[in-house]
Amino acid sequence: MMEKCRATRRLFSHSFKSLFNHRSVSDHSTLRSASVFTHHFSDNGQRCIPLFQLQKSDLLARASFSRDYKQTFWPPLGRGLGGMMCALQFRSFGSAGTKIQRNPSFATLNSDDVTYFKGVLGEKNVVQDEDRLEFVNADWMHKYKGSSRLLLLPTTTDQVSQILKYCNSRHLAVVPQGGNTGLVGGSVPVFDEVIISMSSMNNIVDFDKVSGMLVCEAGCILENLISFLDNQGFIMPLDLGAKGSCQIGGNVSTNAGGLRLIRHGSLHGNVLGLEAVLANGNVLDMLGTLRKDNTGYDLKHLFIGSEGSLGIVTKVSILTPPKLSSVNIAFIACKDYLSCQRLLLEAKRKLGEILSAFEFWDSEAMDLVLNHLEGVRNPLPPSVHNFYVLIETTSSDESYDKEKLEAFLLRSMESGLISDGVLAQDINQASSFWRIREGIPEALMRAGPIYKYDLSLPVENMYNLVEEMRVRLAQKAKVVGYGHLGDGNLHLNISAPQYDDMILAQVEPYVYEWTSKHRGSISAEHGLGLMKANEIFYSKSHETVQVMASIKKLLDPNGILNPYKVLPHSLSTH
Repeated sequence: MMEKCRATRRLFSHSFKSLFNHRSVSDHSTLRSASVFTHHFSDNGQRCIPLFQLQKSDLLARASFSRDYKQTFWPPLGRGLGGMMCALQFRSFGSAGTKIQRNPSFATLNSDDVTYFKGVLGEKNVVQDEDRLEFVNADWMHKYKGSSRLLLLPTTTDQVSQILKYCNSRHLAVVPQGGNTGLVGGSVPVFDEVIISMSSMNNIVDFDKVSGMLVCEAGCILENLISFLDNQGFIMPLDLGAKGSCQIGGNVSTNAGGLRLIRHGSLHGNVLGLEAVLANGNVLDMLGTLRKDNTGYDLKHLFIGSEGSLGIVTKVSILTPPKLSSVNIAFIACKDYLSCQRLLLEAKRKLGEILSAFEFWDSEAMDLVLNHLEGVRNPLPPSVHNFYVLIETTSSDESYDKEKLEAFLLRSMESGLISDGVLAQDINQASSFWRIREGIPEALMRAGPIYKYDLSLPVENMYNLVEEMRVRLAQKAKVVGYGHLGDGNLHLNISAPQYDDMILAQVEPYVYEWTSKHRGSISAEHGLGLMKANEIFYSKSHETVQVMASIKKLLDPNGILNPYKVLPHSLSTH
């Protein structure tokens, strides 16, 4: 044992010079990783150097990664929209299996309505083509499919205002749609709601380099904003796997969390202002750019996370951090979940202000990625470990960053928290590490039908749910756990041979009851949408939900904005 310890010490003392041989490079030599987060690394083409080298081997080949989830995941949708008004086509999945009745107070679209919208938007921005409607009527997982016969593409806030004013007067229900990358059925129609797509409102309005304040329209794709800011020497505080398709308006409306919440916090803190259009067409200009403003109620927070049920977000002002030059990424294996927890605690204590991401996933998730994603290899061959952690650090002082990370990894290895690990030594390796973590949802999709749950839980209890679900389901399905360990967000995925009512009965409501019992939230970052609208009481008291319903009634008295979503159907039906 003593000899092993000495060998480890010798390995570290010998390899750290090359292990952390990063240097700041000129602006033209930036790294765009699979997370599209800008890094500066050495361009010397060195291989990753193992922290605990079991054998020499090639690491990951560079994987070509399409970040557009629509192109990557979406098979063709089935036909059959036509002019028929029909209910959502349910399969056995999630809570949305409950039958929903169309609100009889809503009007049905007619030719006069279409004529009006063409007068406001022009012919080309009023879409009735069945093929295009087929695409926007379904979510990217193909669990939720509506029967809308009209897609509207406004290009200005005034047009959104005119649309809503008219729809409110006619009692025409609408569903706002951004990139349509949601997982809970929040961005697609349930019945025949008019789809209002924000994709044509995609302009950057202003950027202030002194304050880092970005003002943009709601239809800007997140990846495009990241690229724009990269050229300005800044970064978005938000980063998601679906960045190639998702739009900032949808991100704000769902209060999306993402990969670097541990460093930059939630959108409630980063969004300083927004513009929103109410159901009656009134425009709320709350597009402030001030860090401090205590004049009255801060109404913007009502729209952050309300999923388009209170108003349609049309513009956003968001505070963006400066891009820092020193970034390191470690790919680490741990023997058990307790080691992951302890590693997180130590990372917060020892890495502190330079810690920018702390992601984890289990061996089942790793196995799916290795078997279903082309070009991905195990960075720590030959075995698959029980748990994996990806740690990213970011700072402006390379030597300071290096020193802190060296000390942290050495201590963690000597104490047994780390079983094995590698550090990215060049651009491709850093990208390949992120590819594994961000590729888990894609691998799950390729593996077959999935039941997905996005939960916030105390970190010490988080993985217990995964283990209990494995006991409950036995061999009926594969249970996969991964997520943002740094902020207590578990993505529980159940991969099954087919959608099955018997499997669903074993999963729900047990998952929600377990989460509620442990003082967690049934929605960490995906929203409630249609899937969890009736389950809100597992996380919120009846009194709290009643106040929410009162706010909804005040701002949208006819209930036309994204109906059947967010609030329980018993309270949201007008």
